[in-house]
Amino acid sequence: MREIVLDTETTGLDPLRGDRLVEIGCVEIFNRMPTGQTYHVYINPERDMPAEAFAVHGLSTEFLASKPLFHEVVDDFLAFIGDTPLVIHNASFDVSFINAELDRIKREIISKDRLVDTLLLARRKHPGVSNRLDDLCSRYSIDNSHRTKHGALLDAELLAEVYIDLIGARQSQLILASETTDTRVGGHGDTPRRQREIPLAARVSDADREAHRAFVATLGDKPIWNDYLPPVAVAAPAA
Repeated sequence: MREIVLDTETTGLDPLRGDRLVEIGCVEIFNRMPTGQTYHVYINPERDMPAEAFAVHGLSTEFLASKPLFHEVVDDFLAFIGDTPLVIHNASFDVSFINAELDRIKREIISKDRLVDTLLLARRKHPGVSNRLDDLCSRYSIDNSHRTKHGALLDAELLAEVYIDLIGARQSQLILASETTDTRVGGHGDTPRRQREIPLAARVSDADREAHRAFVATLGDKPIWNDYLPPVAVAAPAA
């Protein structure tokens, strides 16, 4: 299953009061594993940057002045996220800004049905404690030492790691890895490899086998391949 972990940076806290989107960062995960595919863009908000917001993410009015406007990047952004679920920490905040930008240019807004809010997940799993992104990184031993300021792509990358731990997917992967370790072929686990109940049909034809035998015959007197070739069937003499 494909999911997109998403984060944004803005000029403030409320799009209804004129605050705008200035950065989007997205990380693709597939079957709860990061794929390495990302989307990242800075956006010109067409307004000044308040000192309070600059202190959070360090994006100045001067830096953003040369960046594209939202309507110039929206198609690439929407193509990257597709119709997949969006994993966001405090999802209502980020999506309110994205939807405000989409509405401003008369594009369809993002449905709440697509959202996976990791803040709500964390509050259910860890009630009564702080569940900021930094707190979750510390709780799950995820290195966030390079996070000196907020950044949409960096925060999305950290959130992807947090999300995998938060839903227990990393533990499931470790269990699966343990179950598939073969101690009979140099493995280091204690559990034999799990076998299919019905083996897959062989895809190697008789012609492939004969071609391989002919190739091995050209390798000298005692090629190591001979140790792995099945014996050649010998036809019984006619009665």
